[in-house]
Amino acid sequence: MRACLLPMACGLALLSALPLAGACARAAGPLRAVISVDGSSTVYPLTEAMAEQFQRVAPGARVTIGIAGTGGGLRRLCRGGLDLAAASRPITGGEADACASADVSFIELPIALDGITVAVHPSNHWVRHLTVDDLRRLWRHQAEGRMMRWSQLRAEYPDREIHLFGAGVGSGTFDYFTSVVTGAPRDSRGDYTSSEDDNTLVQGVAGDPYALGYFGFAYYEAHQEHLRAVPIQAGDGTPAVLPTRETIRSGAYRPLARPVFLYVNARSLDRDDVRHFVDYYTTHVGDLANDVGYVPLDGRVLAAVRGRLAARRTGSLYDGHDGAATLTLAARLGVESR
Repeated sequence: MRACLLPMACGLALLSALPLAGACARAAGPLRAVISVDGSSTVYPLTEAMAEQFQRVAPGARVTIGIAGTGGGLRRLCRGGLDLAAASRPITGGEADACASADVSFIELPIALDGITVAVHPSNHWVRHLTVDDLRRLWRHQAEGRMMRWSQLRAEYPDREIHLFGAGVGSGTFDYFTSVVTGAPRDSRGDYTSSEDDNTLVQGVAGDPYALGYFGFAYYEAHQEHLRAVPIQAGDGTPAVLPTRETIRSGAYRPLARPVFLYVNARSLDRDDVRHFVDYYTTHVGDLANDVGYVPLDGRVLAAVRGRLAARRTGSLYDGHDGAATLTLAARLGVESR
């Protein structure tokens, strides 16, 4: 299965109820509860695929999926107005405090791995690789209004204006990218085309020979005939690495590989429909992750995640916002390395 990423109309799905098993659809009947999901557009394709599969085995289930961005989804969750928030970074300390203030308990569930992909137009023949320092010089706030041309990044690059596309400030991808690239969360230039919808970013880079952008690996992979991923060199003396499932899984694609999450309103798990959906999601996510451009978690890690759900263990594995820290997800979950 390949999730629909373009056109932009695919960016927001309302998954309608299916007929009851063994019965014809009726013109009128009792309304069923809706399982509400909102948050990261990076995680959207995976959640859309899981919802479609769930509705096949649970006729009558209804799931709505929004793409307000990680920050928007977590704000809704922490106000008590959402069953599930999809996130492309860990919850921050401030967000967790907002949940606590509203008496909303959440269960944090890592569901897959992703790699933020830096991409250019396929006709771009001059960028062979970029270092993290290149990205820092290009994206930090000091570059705003100053580093405007490709030749300013490297002298051998053409003297043409560079057109940047990146995640909006409500996106978890924005938070993660700035943390590991510019060195501080939310430290970024503002003079670029921004969006919480990765489709917009893909379209921008695919249509502009002088563009550079960053977005989730799933969006790159689904449209790689219109894009070219740039290998990233993490440090001096290290090789430049392309984002692939293998390099994301192994951690070789540093520092842009990261886990993605579901945050579950613990109170919503008292509802059968939500409980069954989350159980189905965490049971089968490994089967669908590859199909929609994500890297499945190791089986032992996923088992630990399911144990976290079964125990309804609330709170975060992360201390405030250290999603870019070197401690591995397996270590956070108490899974011993082989």
